[in-house]
Amino acid sequence: MSEATVTATEDRESRRRARRMRRFDNPWLAPKLLIGTGIIVAIVVLGLLGRVFWDPELVFTGSAPLNMPPVGFENLRGKEGVWEHPLGTQDSGRDMLALLVVGAPNTLLIGAVASIIGMSVGIALGFTSGFVGGRTDDTIRILSDVMITIPPLMVLIVFQSAIGDVGILMMAVLIAGFQWQSPTRLIRAQVLSMRESGYVQMAQLSGASTSDIMFKEMLPNLIPYLFGSFIANMTTAIVTAVGLETLGLGPQRIPTLGRTIYEAINAAALLRNMWWWWGLPTLLLILMFIALLLINLGLDEVSNPRLRKAS
Repeated sequence: MSEATVTATEDRESRRRARRMRRFDNPWLAPKLLIGTGIIVAIVVLGLLGRVFWDPELVFTGSAPLNMPPVGFENLRGKEGVWEHPLGTQDSGRDMLALLVVGAPNTLLIGAVASIIGMSVGIALGFTSGFVGGRTDDTIRILSDVMITIPPLMVLIVFQSAIGDVGILMMAVLIAGFQWQSPTRLIRAQVLSMRESGYVQMAQLSGASTSDIMFKEMLPNLIPYLFGSFIANMTTAIVTAVGLETLGLGPQRIPTLGRTIYEAINAAALLRNMWWWWGLPTLLLILMFIALLLINLGLDEVSNPRLRKAS
């Protein structure tokens, strides 16, 4: 191989490495993270702008013609879809587009609120357990280990059946009761490894308070892990909420994607070939879970440089 060929090959490799380094100068701009975040933002914008450009009152019973298919399709009676109701209607006379516009943000809200509450409790308990240690650590660790073995869906079914109709925030609070164990264990493990590091010991020698060391010195280093745990908790909360709603529990008068699927099941939409009743909210849920997965993978790249090098 000639010297010119070797030089050209080295130049190509050098340019490739330079592009890769520029690509990850800011790991928060990873494609997976941007795509996933973009999808979630689009769903939120759909809920905000949809209420402006589409009548949210169409979610009420009898507000639209019955059993209309989406535009471009026919129902079993040969009726074609109309642009006044582009995604069709239910047999109760509710517009599907209005249900998605109102229901999708409500489903995201349940997951976000439950995850925020669970993460807040998990951060407080995880830092206390890992940094303070002793009997406090033993108590919190045993409590989280016991709680993580309890199947949340079964317990929530009993609670929801006893309470009856609940609102979105109350449902999020109930789900959050089973969302703090994983972040507690994650943060405890990270704090146990960080508390022996040099900067933490220097902060202790300088007389910094325990709260300052935990939340000013250690917490910023855990931000990527916390975001990843938040997204994982949010996904679990949405799955739990949809599971409860498809069983007929949860909010009864507030549209959500899970409630829309329950009503389709209850009306035998699958047997009647009314696929848009359950297919559209299911498709939106799948898109939502794919977006959350992409965000989680992107956050893994942010917190783990080895994954960035492998991309």
